[in-house]
Amino acid sequence: MIFKVEFEQEEDGRWLAEVLDMPGVLAYGRTKPEAIAKVQALALRVLADRLEHGETAPNLLSVSFAAA
Repeated sequence: MIFKVEFEQEEDGRWLAEVLDMPGVLAYGRTKPEAIAKVQALALRVLADRLEHGETAPNLLSVSFAAA
């Protein structure tokens, strides 16, 4: 699975990163790398929860993130 991460800088200087294929999975950071790391961690938690509850096929070979 490849998840696209979109990011932008807010007017107050914070960075917002969002995983496009996972509604609601977004995170803020003081820097772009921090925001991206936080959103990747959140996406992995959501994916793990989906696997645990049988909402996603367990035969995943790999997970990748790509900056959009």
